[in-house]
Amino acid sequence: MSALDPAKLAAVISPLRRTLLAAARAAEHLPEIPDAQIEVIRALPRGTSATPGELAVRLGLSRPTVSNLLRAMDTAGLITRTPSDTDRRQVSIAASATALDLFERFDRAGTALVADAAATLPDSDRQALAAALPALERLRDAITAQRLARATDPAPEPEDQR
Repeated sequence: MSALDPAKLAAVISPLRRTLLAAARAAEHLPEIPDAQIEVIRALPRGTSATPGELAVRLGLSRPTVSNLLRAMDTAGLITRTPSDTDRRQVSIAASATALDLFERFDRAGTALVADAAATLPDSDRQALAAALPALERLRDAITAQRLARATDPAPEPEDQR
């Protein structure tokens, strides 16, 4: 058994994700929605909402970046904003019905594309992919945890340079 090559794994995952996204968009005739906006929709499953600050932490993005994403998504009808009953400065964000429909279509198309492509692979490759899923999920969770830890750690104080 060979050792993990992190560069090779990253070099496969990133293009695989982009390829799957492009193929799913084409298969379902989906509009061009930037990946960052798709991640916002993914972070807001049906029946849930979050404040812009919560989304920033969840996605590991700065608040101004999330604010810009939400402004564009609001214009495109991809989110709904609900003002807080107790604090007029706060707003709750939810994915719109349109966004959820597009996301579900994307997921269905992605699932079908992966199933069709996997069916062309040898059984041993399909078994290897199935066996790798739990490890890939743990890898995703570990990367997310590291990103969130870095996002919440205060910046180191600069040393006095006298």
